[in-house]
Amino acid sequence: MTANFSYAPSAKTETNSKSSRKIEKGLKRLLIIAGIVFSAELVWLFVISPFIPFSTIEVQTFAGLNRADVLKTAAIDDTSSFVSTNVAEIQKKLSSLILVSSVKVTKRFPDKLTISLVPRKAAAVTLANINGKQVPLFIDSQGVFFKIGNSLSGDAAGLPVISGIENPQMYMQLPASLVPLTEKISAIAGGSPELLSAISEIRIEQKSWEGYDLVLYPVHSSIKVRIENNLTEEILRYMLLMLNVFEQASQKPREIDFRSGIGSYKIKENS
Repeated sequence: MTANFSYAPSAKTETNSKSSRKIEKGLKRLLIIAGIVFSAELVWLFVISPFIPFSTIEVQTFAGLNRADVLKTAAIDDTSSFVSTNVAEIQKKLSSLILVSSVKVTKRFPDKLTISLVPRKAAAVTLANINGKQVPLFIDSQGVFFKIGNSLSGDAAGLPVISGIENPQMYMQLPASLVPLTEKISAIAGGSPELLSAISEIRIEQKSWEGYDLVLYPVHSSIKVRIENNLTEEILRYMLLMLNVFEQASQKPREIDFRSGIGSYKIKENS
């Protein structure tokens, strides 16, 4: 006699199996939905957002150049976006503005733009005839004539006057051989401004051969000082020391020559 046995799953086992399948289907649906949402966000972030106009445009400018003029020059308007904006091109356009010394343009993904402008700073002034009137022209450390002033007693007060420049005009630049002069004036003004304040005028004189001399006119002395085209703090200090000595003397030279590195002078004897 043979006995046959068969296995029939219990009701509890079938219930657990159905529950597992339901959970698995639920997780798959959640993953599909999460994938769709994530894909949509990526499409929005990397495909759509960069073409949407900037939500924030920050312009850091200075007196004499307003925000509207900056944006107009940079060709930035309400339709400009991250994708359509060329940083190098904007910097080139803004650098062409005579009042601007340097430009920095930054795009922040996906919809922010920052423009930072640094103004030219005057190192000296020169006098020019413009429209029949003599006015000061501001010169920066690179020798660029970038702004017209009102008078030497106004916004140009305290700046050394450079004379001897032939027909100075706006937008001009000093010859390359004279740019070191404005660079050194700017450096001395930053380190020892009291030395520059002792000089009322720096005259450029062309030599009979190649090169230039500089003739300095002190504020509190009638004695002029001639030097090579190499203005330094050391020369100015030595000059002021010698001038102080001569102010106590009964006879004074008309000029002291420092071109050899040592101050030399002549005193005309009274007859």
